[in-house]
Amino acid sequence: MGRKKSTWVPQVGIVATYVGRAGRLARGGYNVRIVAETCANRMVVEAIGRSGAPVRFTVKRENLAPLQPGLFD
Repeated sequence: MGRKKSTWVPQVGIVATYVGRAGRLARGGYNVRIVAETCANRMVVEAIGRSGAPVRFTVKRENLAPLQPGLFD
């Protein structure tokens, strides 16, 4: 089963949902902040790590989705 291709292009500085492929990330996802755009359709994002400190990592753009409406209203 393939993933649905999205035409959504996240902008630097917004909050998005990262939906990974394995483990805990596949079930719910993370709320992440987009820090920068890199090459090959990848984005640098920032999330809160297990120790409570901010963590930056690189993800594919196709694994990012916009937040659901009303989440932070």
